[in-house]
Amino acid sequence: MGYPLIDPVGPVIEHSQKLSDVFRQRDFLWSSLMWRAGAPGRTQQPRPQRAFPDGWTELVPELKAQDGDLLVTKHSWGAFANTDLDAKLKERGRNAGRHHGHCNCDRVEATARQAYELGYNVTLVTDAMTDMRAEAQQYSVTNVFPRLGETGSTQEVLDLLANR
Repeated sequence: MGYPLIDPVGPVIEHSQKLSDVFRQRDFLWSSLMWRAGAPGRTQQPRPQRAFPDGWTELVPELKAQDGDLLVTKHSWGAFANTDLDAKLKERGRNAGRHHGHCNCDRVEATARQAYELGYNVTLVTDAMTDMRAEAQQYSVTNVFPRLGETGSTQEVLDLLANR
């Protein structure tokens, strides 16, 4: 992955794989969100439009990309701003499962805030994400995520789905 993450990325991918498998079995929409590289931090200059490095927009092989997957390229922290994600979800009229292509909780938080504001029911699977900063992840998981939606582990979400 190339980033110094606080949690090993292997279990994050495993949890995402389990979720994607169940979502696909239940005909939930599975989307992959990819971060388009731009200038970090605040700046008065426009963000440069850079080409993606080879493989950047591909799902990790463990997630087994399928034709029905919805791929959205993000141009900002949240997945709804400046994308057609909301329109695509409404067009399909289905529940949505999500794999966030960038693990940072602040980007997951931005997407969750936007989804909440658009009226989506938000579920955040806390062991299917990680961050580069422990304090940022802890703050998001403890203080922000519970205000935006339901939170739980992969197993808790899978158990709830099994009982539906």
